[in-house]
Amino acid sequence: MDIPWQSIKPDAASVTPLYIQMARKLATAILGGTWSIGEALPSERMLADALGVSRITSRKAMALLVEQGLIRRAQGARTFIAPRIDDPLSSPLTLATMKHRHGATGELRWVSRAIREADGDEMIQLGLSPGAEVAHIQRLQVAGSIVMALESSTFPATVMPDPNAIGDSPYAFLVQRGTPVVRALQQFCAVNAPPLVARHMGLEAGTALMRIVRIGYTAERRAIELTHMYCRSDAYDLVAEVCHQPVTNEI
Repeated sequence: MDIPWQSIKPDAASVTPLYIQMARKLATAILGGTWSIGEALPSERMLADALGVSRITSRKAMALLVEQGLIRRAQGARTFIAPRIDDPLSSPLTLATMKHRHGATGELRWVSRAIREADGDEMIQLGLSPGAEVAHIQRLQVAGSIVMALESSTFPATVMPDPNAIGDSPYAFLVQRGTPVVRALQQFCAVNAPPLVARHMGLEAGTALMRIVRIGYTAERRAIELTHMYCRSDAYDLVAEVCHQPVTNEI
């Protein structure tokens, strides 16, 4: 396989830590199809040698990719490209669309909206530099006295400079600003509720939840949305419909 090592190699002159650069560039290569789903990645030692970085840098970069769900570790410390769900839906699974699809009742309630500095995961997923600011918003879907879901979303402050100006839909806000999300990559997994999530949802820490991690892209393939949505597993039953084009003998 012809791997584009030069495009993956971190820039030692950049202020961005080498492991974050490496993780970000490996993520771009993975999503771009350099490696196929289920294919083994080179070892940490091979990656370190090929990219001219230390084993520690390589190990930290791989740990970030595991945490993001792009790769998975197997016995013997080998790593493989993890399966992904590339959802081409015109309306990604936000709180509003979940409510519409499943007939849920209740209201959407704001928890917080603020401008703050991007953390490491946000820098990697959204392609941001250290010190870059992001708009971070959190909302709940509430039915009666039950919190059914928590949605925590992050956008670069350059596309969402004032989160308090958002109405019911962050996507509608982005459309008005001329930077709509046109494609979403979504990953689904079962998790135990982290303490802060559990507190917002009125649950015990460790309660079983369904988590959806969504990355939203513009038409220019720029990632401008990172969302973590936690749903009560007893409140939602997701069904995905897969449609195939009919096969014909026409030329």
